[in-house]
Amino acid sequence: MLQRIADSEELREAIRQQPEMMADLRLVAELGLPQGCIAAGYIRNFVWDVLHGYTVRTPLQDADVLYFDPLCLDEEAEKAYDAKLRERNPRLNWSAKNQARMHLRNGAAPYLSVEDAMKRWPETATAVGARLDAEGEVEIIAPLGLADLLSLQVRQGPYFHDDAVFRQRVNGKAWLSRWPRLVLVEEEDRGRVDTSQMR
Repeated sequence: MLQRIADSEELREAIRQQPEMMADLRLVAELGLPQGCIAAGYIRNFVWDVLHGYTVRTPLQDADVLYFDPLCLDEEAEKAYDAKLRERNPRLNWSAKNQARMHLRNGAAPYLSVEDAMKRWPETATAVGARLDAEGEVEIIAPLGLADLLSLQVRQGPYFHDDAVFRQRVNGKAWLSRWPRLVLVEEEDRGRVDTSQMR
């Protein structure tokens, strides 16, 4: 049976109903990473699975953990966080990335925050994350809004300008066959991002 996630509150509730996801969010919260969250395919694939009525989660290539620490740009720090997470939960291939240094890899100006980095990602539906706030409540991070993710739209991000990379990701990851209700938004429609749910 197809389920419904219509807004950020329903997404928070859907995550709260998943014991494994809540345990993963607690693990990341315990690291105390500045602006730390789990993002990208971890959240995107979960939503697409729910909206397709899949009862078994689609396997993840990795679990992306984002944080923002301009005072420590050493890649070895990220690897140390990966090791700590793997030790606590070896079920996932953890991949921590300090967004304060990702601009160097991407040849861009320095990012200002995790959200600033995420909004430059290839797809709007991928630029969504979750974390636990100080009270242990699920918080959603969605700098490009949730409209595309929740309406199964695969749209190139408005700040990402490499069409070939976007197409390669869509085709290489076989999203449209894995989740057949997805709709690829064509180039002429890409600029119409619904900002009503942007934070």
